[in-house]
Amino acid sequence: MSDIDILSVPFESSPRVGSKGAVHVRVQQRNGRKCLTTVQGISKNFSYNKILKDLKKEFCCNGNVVEDLELGQVMQLQGDQRKNVAQFLTQRGIVKKEQIKLHGF
Repeated sequence: MSDIDILSVPFESSPRVGSKGAVHVRVQQRNGRKCLTTVQGISKNFSYNKILKDLKKEFCCNGNVVEDLELGQVMQLQGDQRKNVAQFLTQRGIVKKEQIKLHGF
């Protein structure tokens, strides 16, 4: 694929853009110094897998999408990526800055 093809692939799967609710970005402590960043509340109009793929590539970390019964789809990333994820989501126009809520220690 050329660079043009990559840039033309949108994150959204339907024409509506943005979400009405808040997007929660949390950090959870694992073993010792290890932690996990979770992202929840992005509109279902967006492809979680495409967003996650770009996040992993941008921040050089691993991650996956988990299906939760109560919360729906939740993205998980290795490490404390709260500020990076918030900046990424606002720069790409996925959510507005005032919709993002950062949680954690």
